[in-house]
Amino acid sequence: MTNAQGFLATPSRRSVLMMASGAMALAALGKIGWCHAAHAAVPFELPPLPYAEDALAPVISPTTIAFHYGKHHRGYVETVNKLATAALAEMTLDEIVLAVAGNPDQTALFNAAAQASNHTLYWDSMRPNGGGRAKGELLRRIEADFGSWETFHGRFVQAAMGQFGSGWAWLAAGPDGALQVIATSNADTPLVQGWTPLLTIDVWEHAYYLDYQNRRADYVKGWMESLANWDFAEEQYGKARL
Repeated sequence: MTNAQGFLATPSRRSVLMMASGAMALAALGKIGWCHAAHAAVPFELPPLPYAEDALAPVISPTTIAFHYGKHHRGYVETVNKLATAALAEMTLDEIVLAVAGNPDQTALFNAAAQASNHTLYWDSMRPNGGGRAKGELLRRIEADFGSWETFHGRFVQAAMGQFGSGWAWLAAGPDGALQVIATSNADTPLVQGWTPLLTIDVWEHAYYLDYQNRRADYVKGWMESLANWDFAEEQYGKARL
């Protein structure tokens, strides 16, 4: 369901649970082949950053990376290891997210697992000297589904800027390969809606506040112009179409 701004709003976890069973969601994960969290069994480990802590400066400072990655992301991984039961020990991180989504007794585990997964994608969604626009088949699909690159760009920025409070903006692919901009709150992820995440920007305040304070617009602008990793997004789109 799209909202008035033209991007997908996140349904409640209860509605997600009603829309699809856990078995269907896990089957969808196997189909899309998104393997960002393909860790071994619990205990999970904090994945290494794909670049040095100072590599994203000046858009994101080493200080922000040190706290965001070294404290927040690490904390989510450690919480998963505390909460995951033996029954979940053989699952990947994303399989845990799908298995417990919508279960009110597993909210803490869902939040930790989803945030650990979301952050891994976030780090890969950026690269030094990134930005610009997509290429190849992904660009052609963006232009087909949104009408133009400029329309997509505006919707993605709007999703990031319009997210009230903590959350994420995503470019994601559906089961048929169609693309959509999705905004989610807190730890929610397009995975529970059956979409493959291709690229994401974190708009929780801890992602930018040390550098920009309340100027989220400056963070989003710098992210889009200088950091967005379209090579990675294209790789993800290729996996989604397999």
